[in-house]
Amino acid sequence: MNLTTLTLAETGEFGLLRLVTPDADLARDVVERAGYAATITEVVALQVPDRPGGLASVLQVLEAHSISVEYMYAFAMRASGDAVMVFRFDNMDRAIGVLQGAGVNVFKPVDLFGG
Repeated sequence: MNLTTLTLAETGEFGLLRLVTPDADLARDVVERAGYAATITEVVALQVPDRPGGLASVLQVLEAHSISVEYMYAFAMRASGDAVMVFRFDNMDRAIGVLQGAGVNVFKPVDLFGG
């Protein structure tokens, strides 16, 4: 199983591993077979300008439409000199539509995994 990117956090009582992989079902099965709870959650990867204020410009679009970011983390990939970040929004479909309408590049899985 290949991991494309991940983030790990702990709360003192438990750990939380979030990962992006081309085969989410396989990843969930591997984690569950190891004895851990696992769920699949939809996230989206965005192309973010790699300059001071680049992330702020994306977040301003979301704020203007009252879309909340549940979490985000960096992605180990660059696109045309820009950063790629992974986001989870309170309303995924609406967020994607608003971002695309604002000209933000929302990656499709084939763009991330080369499939």
